[in-house]
This record gives sequence, C-alpha cells and structure tokens, in this order.
Amino acid sequence: QVQLAESGGGLAQAGGSLRLSCAASGRTFDTYTMGWFRQAPGKEREFVVLIRWSDSNTDYADSVKGRFTISRDNAKNTVYLQMNSLKPEDTAVYYCAARRYGSGYPRASSAYDYWGQGTQVTVSS
Repeated sequence: QVQLAESGGGLAQAGGSLRLSCAASGRTFDTYTMGWFRQAPGKEREFVVLIRWSDSNTDYADSVKGRFTISRDNAKNTVYLQMNSLKPEDTAVYYCAARRYGSGYPRASSAYDYWGQGTQVTVSS
C-alpha cells in the first residue's frame, strides 16, 4: 500500500512557474513508475508525464513537452513536476499516481494502482 500526497499547487500568471511535489509513503518507492495526470473542469482526466521506476526514463504529453519537467528523488520518496511557461489551459487539478513495477510507458490512468488527492493549479491570463 502506498499513500501519495501532492503539494505545491496554487495560482500563477501565464508565463510563470510552479513546482508540484508528490510525497509517497512506504519503503519501496523506487519500484514505482510515477505519473502526473490532470483534470480540468468538465473534462476527462488526462496524462501529463511519467517517470519509470527502472531507468527513470520519461514520457511527456505533447501539450507540456518542453515546458514541464518530471524528476524523482528516491531517497526522499518524492516525485516533482516543474512547470514553466504556464498557460491558462494548464489550469486543472493535478494528481500524482503510482504503478508498481511494470514495463513500457503507461499513459492510461487505469494502469496506475495508487492516487493522490490532487492539488489545484490555476493559471491566469
């Protein structure tokens, strides 16, 4: 069982930056592929980015590529999402998710076993 807790959301202006954190409980964090998803009002939850457990390779949605950066610190059981050049369309609740082991680059939310409660990101124009 893993518990995830996001933090770092808030209000930013377009072009600004925010850094989200997701802290995980437990002692097997390094065996989890970690993903970030987001859900805007009235829209389905969508994939943002992931970082694999095995080699820390990453996969980004086209909408955030070049602006967002995911990283992980296994010693701190934490995954980060640095968001730069924010746009109003980045406004959403951001969720981190964990998937134990596995292979490939899973973008489907159904592939993840554990979820955080979400943190609101609002970008004003």
